[in-house]
Amino acid sequence: MKKFKIRKVLDGLTAVSSSSSATAQPGTPRENDVVPETLQSEHFQLCKTVRHGFPYQPSSMAFDPVQKILAVGTQAGALRLFGRAGVECYCQHESGAAVIQLQFLINEGALVSALADDSIHLWNLRQKIPAILHSLKFNRERITYCHLPFQSKWLYIGTERGNIHIVNVESFTLSGYVIMWNKAIELSTKTHPGPVVHISDNPMDEGKLLIGFECGVVVLWDLKCKKADYRYNYDEAIHSVAWHHEGKQFVCSHSDGTLTTWNVRAPAKPAQIITPHGKQPKDGKKPEPCKPILKVEYKTTRAGDPFMVLSGGLSYDTVGRRACLTVMHGKSTAVLEMDYPIVDFLTLCETPYPNDFQEPYAVVVLLERDLVLIDLGQIGYPIFENPYPLTIHESPVTCCEYFADCPAELVPALYSIGSRQKRQGYSKKEWPISGGNWGQGTQSYPEIIITGHADGSIKFWDASALMLQVLYKLKTAKVFERARGKEEKANTDIVEEDPFAIQTLSWCPESRMLCVAGVSAHVIVYRFSKQEVTTEVVQLLEVRMQCEFGEVDSPDPGGEHTPTLPTPGASSSPQETEPPTHPSVGSNSSDGPRDNIPCLQVRSSPLKQSPGYQVELVIQLVWVSGEPPQPITSLAINSSYGLVVFGNSNGLAVVDYLQKTLLLNMGTSELYSPSDPYQRQPHSPRKARQPSGAPCDSNDGSNTSEDRCKSPTSAKMSRKISSSSEPKPDQEEKFQRWRSLTCRKRFCCMNEGKTAARMSQMNSIYRTKSAPITNAKDNSFSRSRSSSVTSIDRESREAISSFYFCESFPRKTDSLVSPCVLVGTTQGSVMIVALSLPPSGDQRLQQPVGISSCGTLARLKGGILTMALLDATGALLPPSYESWYDPNASDEEKEKSRRRRPASPPSSQEGQDSHFAVLCSEKQAKVVALPSQTRIYKHNITETSFVLRADVVQMAGTNCIACFCANGHIMTLSLPSLRPLLDMNYLPLTDMRIARTFCFSNQGQALYLTSPTEIQRITYSQETCDNLQEMLSELFTPVETPEAPNRGFFKGLFGGGAQSLDREDLFGETAAGKASRSLAQHIPGPGNMEGMKGAASGVVGDLARARVALDERGQKLGELEERTAAMMASAESFSKHAHDMMLKYKDKKWYQL
Repeated sequence: MKKFKIRKVLDGLTAVSSSSSATAQPGTPRENDVVPETLQSEHFQLCKTVRHGFPYQPSSMAFDPVQKILAVGTQAGALRLFGRAGVECYCQHESGAAVIQLQFLINEGALVSALADDSIHLWNLRQKIPAILHSLKFNRERITYCHLPFQSKWLYIGTERGNIHIVNVESFTLSGYVIMWNKAIELSTKTHPGPVVHISDNPMDEGKLLIGFECGVVVLWDLKCKKADYRYNYDEAIHSVAWHHEGKQFVCSHSDGTLTTWNVRAPAKPAQIITPHGKQPKDGKKPEPCKPILKVEYKTTRAGDPFMVLSGGLSYDTVGRRACLTVMHGKSTAVLEMDYPIVDFLTLCETPYPNDFQEPYAVVVLLERDLVLIDLGQIGYPIFENPYPLTIHESPVTCCEYFADCPAELVPALYSIGSRQKRQGYSKKEWPISGGNWGQGTQSYPEIIITGHADGSIKFWDASALMLQVLYKLKTAKVFERARGKEEKANTDIVEEDPFAIQTLSWCPESRMLCVAGVSAHVIVYRFSKQEVTTEVVQLLEVRMQCEFGEVDSPDPGGEHTPTLPTPGASSSPQETEPPTHPSVGSNSSDGPRDNIPCLQVRSSPLKQSPGYQVELVIQLVWVSGEPPQPITSLAINSSYGLVVFGNSNGLAVVDYLQKTLLLNMGTSELYSPSDPYQRQPHSPRKARQPSGAPCDSNDGSNTSEDRCKSPTSAKMSRKISSSSEPKPDQEEKFQRWRSLTCRKRFCCMNEGKTAARMSQMNSIYRTKSAPITNAKDNSFSRSRSSSVTSIDRESREAISSFYFCESFPRKTDSLVSPCVLVGTTQGSVMIVALSLPPSGDQRLQQPVGISSCGTLARLKGGILTMALLDATGALLPPSYESWYDPNASDEEKEKSRRRRPASPPSSQEGQDSHFAVLCSEKQAKVVALPSQTRIYKHNITETSFVLRADVVQMAGTNCIACFCANGHIMTLSLPSLRPLLDMNYLPLTDMRIARTFCFSNQGQALYLTSPTEIQRITYSQETCDNLQEMLSELFTPVETPEAPNRGFFKGLFGGGAQSLDREDLFGETAAGKASRSLAQHIPGPGNMEGMKGAASGVVGDLARARVALDERGQKLGELEERTAAMMASAESFSKHAHDMMLKYKDKKWYQL
């Protein structure tokens, strides 16, 4: 795979990182107290590993019938090669030109590709990472068609001018033998025949070449005599030609939907003309013309009728009909509808020899967005079950998360329930594309990828060992009612298309709790169960999050004046658009503004839930006084606390999914402490924030819905509360009770019977990691506002961007750890919210959860992307979790599962600053000591760009921060000192898809959606890069070529059977001469040994070259030693013979000789 030159960063060199404590406060680490770190720059290297998914915009296809390997080329110049399940390979032409044709050197481990830029390339497939051996670039002619006969090294290339050139694939040099168009056609023809659209040799006579021109002329060319034997003329343009294996007939497909069958020795007229899909008039006239038949294949069988497979040719009156593949076998004609347009198809046959009975057994159909294999051996032509992960794009991907080193039992659990979802009716035969071998993977940890889609579905993928396999699919849209027609479509939708699209998700692998947020401002909580249940009523919680600005008198004791702010429509957050102006539909009157109604209607009928993820709770944000709810920008779930927290541009809400109650609904501005120093910063004027005196109580006097926020930083979120200390009004009265809260310190308690919204019943939960604020509709993402934007405008746009559950010290004065939530905003503030949880068991379900806002922990430049917590030794403290148990199991089994739950960390800590909070924003990273809340490290990640994604990940037994910037740089920082370890320019951000889907995971793994249909996985681990060759699969495996068909006694006696041709004598330089140098330019590929030596660079390349040089030197020394020994033996033998000769003639006279 392609590696990148890395700009390693010197250890200890920190750009702006410093131990920046102005005064040495108690508990603050000094320079000699720094936590020892083991990560060094040598642990990091960046390279691509594998690419999964369907090839984006495919353009061509080829199949090796002996190696059983399929190759697919794309319009962007990519090559994807497929073998057995798990054997995949991706390579790319540097030019990026479309691949117009592919030709395997059958069973040779090589592939020829022809591109739209008139270049041909020879790929070596005998290595795990295929490389180009040779390239040939045509300068004067455009390539239109290529043909490589079986077991031949001479490649025929047809051009747009109608000429045919011949290339030696071993040396990639042009032969001097050229078939010119004017010699191929009749001299009397006055017009140019057009481009070459087909080339093939006669199956029984390699010396006869069939050439098809676009105009409808077909020529049988005699290669030895260099002349045309026969010419076949038809009025309609030709698209493809196919031979009968005996070489006596061939079939042409034409632009008017006809098939013409020709006898080789009867060129005057076709032996047969048929229109497969044409209506036959009763008066015997010519059938009505149909759409062009783009391709036809003619395959024979020993025991029955031949197969004729074709694409296209449908009648013109079939408007709107999907693309079809037609299989004609004997008297039967089967028309197989496809879901997408057909790009190409190939018939798979038992033999690679064209002069034998073909015995077709399957058809590979390459569609624009799918790959289908049809079984020709079974009645009804069923399809094979596709083992490749080609359904990533079944619905467009809207979000993506990557989890490496998951619990070992997760993959089997998801696979067991996902296997029940498989479709029925597949062919019972095994997948016929079965070549290659799996790599010897050294990674033993499970990896799971979760993708959220535009139709509301969520897919779980097993990504272990560089493979990808779908495990389980969850359809979140089942929770909601579906409009049957346009007239029934709810006019409360805030998006016109894909109202169920997944916006973000949060997942706890240990507890298997899942929480998902959709674009229609809904959150669903799911539990995992192995048993099927039927939920009679879906549990529903509606939340009213309100953002209103205006000039009103303050009811608070401070009496400060609140400045006038723009209306919400004028100050909407960056990722939002103007509220849609639908016809008014509301809960109060038909002509009034919509109010208190959600965007989607939850299903009212009983919901049958299969084993897997089952709905626990649905949370919906409702319209407020004609304003739609704002999109949810961040989400987190914690199974140990039983809480879900989510936020948007209005503020945040905390929901207890165990008690099904809303605990907190607060504006962003209310999270700040009134003594917060960040209020007085010039770029963040919070001086107008109005403090409030006492903790809130549910019996306080309610304000009307006309109450306005008293802070310029953010709007408040109104809450709907029914107090347990007073008689509960009916549902209509509940919806009219609202109040706004502005408290210096909030502590909200909700009793068991207290609800903050209307409740129905349902099971549904989804959990998501915080990610950059995204909009699935326009693929846009928000970032820090420019300094030219006014501070008031910036403050009004402050949204919640991330959450992190932890057990730490919420306040400076705390000496014991307690549950809390870190809250990050788009303006760089990190606040702490303390949680007070009742004891576990029944009390947890009956007693209220307390929540207290503890003010601001830190302020960073840019929006907060990720947060984490380290202990005093620098080890990561992950959020606590509850081990998984089946919610539908018996009480005894539940207790057994819960007893296996790992022990929680000790609640007390000796001394101060025993925790480090890691905070990362779009511009900076900081490490803050707790409980003193002192910043001990700071690093400016980027000045000219901004970070799109950041994650705290485990690497080589320790932790680091991994960042991906909008300028394409991937960086890693050590923890806790924030030393730069890696900074590499990986790729420029070309589209928003990458920004939306890029994610890091543990063990040096990362991925992103490189196209709408493909996932690209990369590694930033040096160890993985070093072991990549072993982990990758092998495409080429040594296989014996099948024996050639037996000619038979009589055919051999009377000269029948296939006629061979010595192409070397015909096309070689001796007979044909040299081709014109200006016609094409030969380019040695990097796959050559010389190219590999020249391209090798860096330490690894130097070491490899040194090792090769040593081997060569040792080999030469060994050869020299052997030659020296042989010379010594020869000299000794010569000396012996000379001595014997001397003794023999020593005493003899000259006349005795």
